[in-house]
Amino acid sequence: MKSKTKSNGKKAPAEEKKHYMEPEYTKVRVVDFDLKDLVSLPTKEIDLNEWLASNTTTFFNLINLQYSTISEFCTGDTCQAMTACNTIYYWYDERGKKTKCTAPQYVDLVMTFVQKLVTDEEIFPTKYGKDFPNSFESLVKKVCRYLFHVLAHIYWAHFKETVALELQGHLNTLYAHFIVFIREFNLVEPKEICIMDDLSEVLCAPLPPHTHNHVTER
Repeated sequence: MKSKTKSNGKKAPAEEKKHYMEPEYTKVRVVDFDLKDLVSLPTKEIDLNEWLASNTTTFFNLINLQYSTISEFCTGDTCQAMTACNTIYYWYDERGKKTKCTAPQYVDLVMTFVQKLVTDEEIFPTKYGKDFPNSFESLVKKVCRYLFHVLAHIYWAHFKETVALELQGHLNTLYAHFIVFIREFNLVEPKEICIMDDLSEVLCAPLPPHTHNHVTER
C-alpha cells in the first residue's frame, strides 16, 4: 500500500472526515472544459521553459490569492503545524535545517521563496534571448511541490471557511487545473501528492453535462 506520510513530514493525528469530498462540493466548478487543453504546450514553436515559467508564475499568484481569502482563519493558534490529511510538513532552509512551523509561517516562507524566484531575471528571465538556467526545471518542481502543500492545507484545514465564502468552485477549479498541469509535465512525483489522490481523481475527471454547476459572478 502507498504510504500517505511524505518524506519531509510525519504522521499527524487521526484523519477527520473529508468534507471537501462530499458530492455537493466536488461538483462545483467555474469551468467545464477539458483542462488538459489549457495546460498542453500550444505549439512546438513555444519554448517549454517559457511555458513552464508562465504557468508556474500564474499558479503562484492564483494560489497566493486563494490562500489570502482564508488567511485570517489560518493562525498560529488554529494551525499550530502545517498539516494536510495525515501529514505534517516541515520547512527546510538552504542548509537543510528542518523546522516545524505553524501553517501561516510555512505559507509565508513558501510565498517568500517563490516570489524571490519568479522575480529573479537569472532564473525566470523575461527579456528576449535570455537563457534559462540549467537548474530551472528542478526549481519549478520545488515550487510546484510547495504550492501543492498550500492547496492541500486549504482543503484540509480551511474548507469550511472556503464554503462559507462561496469560493469552493474557484478552489476546486484551481486545484484541478494545477494537478492537470503538474501531471502533464511530470513536475511532482506521484508519491508527493498521493495524500490528495481521492480529490484529484474526482476533480480532474470531466463533469457529466447535467452536473455542470457554474459559480455566479456578483
